[in-house]
Amino acid sequence: SGDRLMAGSLDLASVAWGSCVKLLLHGLCSNTTVKSLDLKGNNLRTVGAEALGKLLRQNKSIRRLILEWNSLGVWEEGFSFFCQGLGANNFLQRLDLRNNQINHQGAGELAVALKQNASLQELDLRWNNIGLLGGRALLNCLHSNKTLKRLELAGNNVPSDILKAVEQAMDHNQDRQTILSETQNRAYILSKEVLSLKDEKTKQFLDLMDTIDKQREEIARNGRMSAARVSQLQEALDEQHSIMNSLKAKLQMTEAALALSEQKVHNLGELLNATKQEQTSMAERHFTELQQQKQEGADREGRLLRDLSAASEKNLLLRNQVDELEKKCKVQQDQLFQVKQDLTNTTAELKLRAVQAEERLEMEKRRFKQSLEDMESLRVKEVDHMTQHIEASERSMQDRIQRLEAIRIALEEELSQVKAAALTERGQAEEELIKVRNQARLEEQQRLEHLEEKLRLMTESRDEAQNCYLKQKQMVAETQAKVNQLSLHADGLRRRLEELQQDLNSKEEEKVTEVNKVKVELQEQIGHLQAERTAQDGLREKIAALERQLKALSSNHREALLDKEGEISMLLEKLRMKEADISRMREEEAQRASFLQNAIMAYVQGSPLGTHSSRK
Repeated sequence: SGDRLMAGSLDLASVAWGSCVKLLLHGLCSNTTVKSLDLKGNNLRTVGAEALGKLLRQNKSIRRLILEWNSLGVWEEGFSFFCQGLGANNFLQRLDLRNNQINHQGAGELAVALKQNASLQELDLRWNNIGLLGGRALLNCLHSNKTLKRLELAGNNVPSDILKAVEQAMDHNQDRQTILSETQNRAYILSKEVLSLKDEKTKQFLDLMDTIDKQREEIARNGRMSAARVSQLQEALDEQHSIMNSLKAKLQMTEAALALSEQKVHNLGELLNATKQEQTSMAERHFTELQQQKQEGADREGRLLRDLSAASEKNLLLRNQVDELEKKCKVQQDQLFQVKQDLTNTTAELKLRAVQAEERLEMEKRRFKQSLEDMESLRVKEVDHMTQHIEASERSMQDRIQRLEAIRIALEEELSQVKAAALTERGQAEEELIKVRNQARLEEQQRLEHLEEKLRLMTESRDEAQNCYLKQKQMVAETQAKVNQLSLHADGLRRRLEELQQDLNSKEEEKVTEVNKVKVELQEQIGHLQAERTAQDGLREKIAALERQLKALSSNHREALLDKEGEISMLLEKLRMKEADISRMREEEAQRASFLQNAIMAYVQGSPLGTHSSRK
């Protein structure tokens, strides 16, 4: 017996014992190694039955109990106590009660215990006195007991229809157990798949966070580069301010030189009185042409102001303004040269033209300062806009992370509840997945729309700048053509007044050298501006590359979502098929139950089937 106890089974069949049965069974109440107990043929009586009931209440290790040939049904109180213990037990799987003189009352108590018990799988009640009433009680208890797979009722005077109904109920329980095991396995497989999907989503989320961090670093790098370029542009503007101041000083020097030349012209005026009549007509024509040029210059200035206000963000306007200043300086120099060659009567007109030129320079300086201030304000606004956009994107991504974290927590809670209610949990999981998918799609669509809008605005600004550049080129070409015409006319006048030009050649050579220096400096500034333009083109290319990367990431994310949706739809279809099978099994069970109920009612009412079974 020691070896059997170590092996997990205890065989006490056909042992003559009396008062020690209570002590032995009391000792087995706390035992955790015995899995099988054989008490066949030991005449347990009331005390033994009560001890067995207590054992079944407290013991959690016994899986097989054999009580054959013990006449437990004779002792009604002890057997009822035993049945109560059996109803409270949730670990026993096989029970043998053959040849125990159990009548219909004992069968009713067993039926009550089986309604409460949820672990017993095999019950052997052969060769007892259960009868018709006990068979009905056991059959009725099988409607609530779904774990019993085998019930032996041979040799109990139970009608054959009840035996058939019991066999059908056992078959139904076996089928149900197999279906439950399959559904549990499938639920386990589905939980694994859900966990794998969750891991994949977390990986995708981490990848997205990495890409977002990289994009943030690139945006910060671009911001620093743009700040450096803005500082360079500011330095270039300061240099241009200094150049304008130097030009102003040079103009003052030229005015002083003009005053000296006026004195010389006054001295030479006595020699040129003869040519006054011929040159008066030329002076009047020249005066009308100058007025037309003034009007055209005013119109050009208005157009340039409109163009500058429209395209103040572009650095090409600085070069155009410098070119215009050079051309105006040349025109003024030509006018000064022509006025110097004119008679004394034109000296007053030269003074008026010098005053007008100064006023124009002051106006242009003011406009240039206003354009610079506008450019600086626009740049500050663009920087603020970019920072606000970056902050908004960061906030949206943080909100999205929080929403995904909340969704992840909700999914974990739902997975913990799947074990308790598989069907309801699946529906909730499907709804959650649909919500998450819709949110992800909406966020991706909003993000793509925002990027497309940004690209559209950038392309529009680029097109506007290009149009402004083309218009300015056309205007420059027109002004050059007019300057050429004026230069031809000035050449004719210069041929006539070569004698006066000899005195002013030295001064003109000095002025030409200064103008050449200014041109060289302006060309250097133009080269710097072109380099900055190329750098801006490189930034645009980088932005386009980043946008392509974003599109590729969004397409990959959409493909992954579509794959997951296909897998989820396949799983849902399988679940629907299984639910249809379960509903079909339930309908078959209901049909079988109705058939059994009709058979029992027919038997009770004395149908021919009942009389035939009673005769047997």
